[in-house]
Amino acid sequence: MWKFSIVLFALVTCAPKQGEGNTQENTDPIKVNVASEPLSETIVANPADTTYHSYGFNMLMGHFDPAKHKDYVVVEAKYADRSGMYIHKDTYNAFLLMREAARLDSVNLVIRSATRNFDYQKGIWERKWEKESAIKDPVTRALKILEYSSMPGTSRHHWGSDIDLNNFNNSWFEKGEGLRMWNWLEEHAAEFGFCRPYTAKDELRPNGYQEERWHWSYMPLSKYFMSMAKEKHSDSEINGFKGAEVADEINVVENYVMGVNKQCIDN
Repeated sequence: MWKFSIVLFALVTCAPKQGEGNTQENTDPIKVNVASEPLSETIVANPADTTYHSYGFNMLMGHFDPAKHKDYVVVEAKYADRSGMYIHKDTYNAFLLMREAARLDSVNLVIRSATRNFDYQKGIWERKWEKESAIKDPVTRALKILEYSSMPGTSRHHWGSDIDLNNFNNSWFEKGEGLRMWNWLEEHAAEFGFCRPYTAKDELRPNGYQEERWHWSYMPLSKYFMSMAKEKHSDSEINGFKGAEVADEINVVENYVMGVNKQCIDN
């Protein structure tokens, strides 16, 4: 396990707008001038008494503005591929610690997508809905989009616990820089509280999205929302966008919200 010293103070940041990544919409390899110096900011390694009990169903569904929520902070541009993205402070602190440990092993971690609220996810979904207009059957069209993109109100990115790193191609992680990063994360990410929800589909994860090697989830926060989803979420709550009417037929909550790597729930 990583042992290194970081001064423990709160990180407080702000930015003018929310930013998002569109998973599987831009698959070109990323070229980013990533900061290589040690962390200059002071951060909270173990946030004191952070509780999530006040986070209600609206946050689960993405019906909030992370730019206006006290527990969400902006991702500094030097750690991302663009400015304006927001993330929950606990996820961010854990990411910064993980990034520093990775840097010491010559692995650069770059955030490409973080918190996406309902409205932003609606934009992604409806662009893809129109793109797939040649598929006339709405269930088939929705299933096509659901290979890699969530219906609004069901995305883990609503919560501020999940991040996409470096590249949106699974094949990028099979050689060179991508393979080094992949091996490092598989060995060390759990030490910082992260797991990979969308592993390859098999008998242990037969339902849900296709594998996403770039997608990592901060478990202390995501497990809270997963517990809420299991108790309170239902397909009847999914509405307000094109194609929402087929959510019940597809059984979206059971197959997609809950259809994740069990280690992200049980650990």
